[in-house]
Amino acid sequence: MNKLINTLLKKEKFSTPPIWVMRQAGRYLPEYREIRSNVKNFLDLCYNPKLASEVTLQPIRRFGFDAAIIFSDILVIPDALGVKVEFVKNEGPKLQKISSSSDLKSLKIDNIKSHLQPVFEALAITKSKLDSTALIGFSGSPWTLASYMIEGGGSKNFENVRVAAIRDPEFFSQLIEILTQSIIEYLSLKISAGADVVKLFDSWAAVLPPSELQKWVIDPTKKIVSELKKLHPNTPIICFPRGIGVNYLEFARQIKCDAIALDQTVEKNWAKKNLQQDYGVILQGNLDNILLAFGSKKEIEKEVLNILETFSDCPFIFNLGHGILPPTPIENVELVLELVRKVS
Repeated sequence: MNKLINTLLKKEKFSTPPIWVMRQAGRYLPEYREIRSNVKNFLDLCYNPKLASEVTLQPIRRFGFDAAIIFSDILVIPDALGVKVEFVKNEGPKLQKISSSSDLKSLKIDNIKSHLQPVFEALAITKSKLDSTALIGFSGSPWTLASYMIEGGGSKNFENVRVAAIRDPEFFSQLIEILTQSIIEYLSLKISAGADVVKLFDSWAAVLPPSELQKWVIDPTKKIVSELKKLHPNTPIICFPRGIGVNYLEFARQIKCDAIALDQTVEKNWAKKNLQQDYGVILQGNLDNILLAFGSKKEIEKEVLNILETFSDCPFIFNLGHGILPPTPIENVELVLELVRKVS
């Protein structure tokens, strides 16, 4: 069994921890850029099973990570629901805005399996080409997906989605429930297609105060994890409530996931004591992605060694605090791998 799976399921500690990185299949790799340059639309790449599989496998061939994460995007769920999604060059994703209960009636809630079949095909193709490497499937979490759908894209302050949740909680609750059920179905189908592990990304959880975090992040995530554990009890689940700081405590207390990914703002010794030792959750993280992209070799080495030393006596998954950035030099990634594999 793969080292990552043993860490998650058996809580096994390895002298060399399993390592993979968020967004490891992507724009920092020249082989990815070559494929992307020949595909007009980003979603076309996500929905091309052969190309999505090829992109997923590129970092495995180059670096030999302990896990492959299927190439896709969190916004395929809104797309499957019938929300217009497009990726504008130099601007990012743009979505048709959802703003009222009447908009929810037009959502195609039974469309997940059929519309996202290419994603499941990509998983099956990739699984057939992997030996001992684990395969990860992922989804955005309800709050983050709702944020994109109400804001119409990314946002600096997420004012529109926060106002919607406060002014019309009935509408917002309906939207969150639709997304929750869609995510359960989506990740379950990913597991059936070959995913060994699934991960939930709540990229914008940090904008919420504790009471709203409970309602819009913790409660829906709890439901997703619980339902997936009933359907697939042997499939590990990683959760990433990015940026929630001390609220990681309440998240870990309530949600019975197998691992929690730490962003780079989380102090490592605090996380080790309060999350791992108190709640028994496996930790994943949390090398600063900006340091990896722009730091000196000496600075990167110092931080990697600090992470390895901090978590040397407990089960741990080495990763970044967020997705790898396009300007990241290949040699910096190679340095991290060398340090994790040899220094450990």
